[in-house]
Amino acid sequence: MQMPIFEKSSESSVTRAIVSQFAKDMDEFAETDVIVIGGGPSGLMAGRDLALKKVKVLVVERNNYLGGGFWIGGFLMNTVTVRAPAQKILDELEVKYKMFEKGLYMTPGPLACSKLIAAACEAGVSILNMASFDDVVLREKNRVAGAVINWTPVGSLPRQITCVDPVALESKLVIDATGHDAMVVKKLEERGLIKTPGFGAMWIEKSEDAVVEHSGFAHPGLIVTGMAVSTTFGLPRMGPTFGSMLLSGRKGADVAYKFLKGKK
Repeated sequence: MQMPIFEKSSESSVTRAIVSQFAKDMDEFAETDVIVIGGGPSGLMAGRDLALKKVKVLVVERNNYLGGGFWIGGFLMNTVTVRAPAQKILDELEVKYKMFEKGLYMTPGPLACSKLIAAACEAGVSILNMASFDDVVLREKNRVAGAVINWTPVGSLPRQITCVDPVALESKLVIDATGHDAMVVKKLEERGLIKTPGFGAMWIEKSEDAVVEHSGFAHPGLIVTGMAVSTTFGLPRMGPTFGSMLLSGRKGADVAYKFLKGKK
């Protein structure tokens, strides 16, 4: 095999490429249609479905990776399960899977997660990772109109030596896809604008249907998907099965799109 000879380029050119593109991206992020907080399965699914409909979407993820628990399944065993009819989404994403028993399917988490991430990016979703949700932007009648964010590492610095102000991004809608933490919803609860009962004990059969059913608006300008739905509405948790996460993201995207279409 003949070794390739790379084109010449300088360190400064590499730096300029990164900085110039990031500055351009941040300028675009400052005002967008939908901000999705949380890059797990429901957030990525919601973002992907919206982007396919030409909605401008930004996913904000506090970690340096996307996918949440979708990578590792349950108990650090990276087989993930989905219950029918959610395997149809795996078909859409071209994820290979096996049937464990009637109505219950399994697939490698890294495969399913990688395919979903790629599908979201290819659909046109913008990603901002290592960025943490800090607060909401509120407008008339306490309508959620964006998100305040900061770099994730800032939260690890000693308070005595740091004073890094966050920045705000405006949007028509925000989707809380932050899992059990329901971080956006909780921020509204701190201000007395919403009251959450918290998620209940595990009950897979009841939880998955209920999560998808309740996915949608929790407050003007704010849609909840995934396990944030359980926390917001007091639903049971479902553990390491992910079909409802995918279908909840799709339901949230559908609710968001109908709202945005009505606004135009």
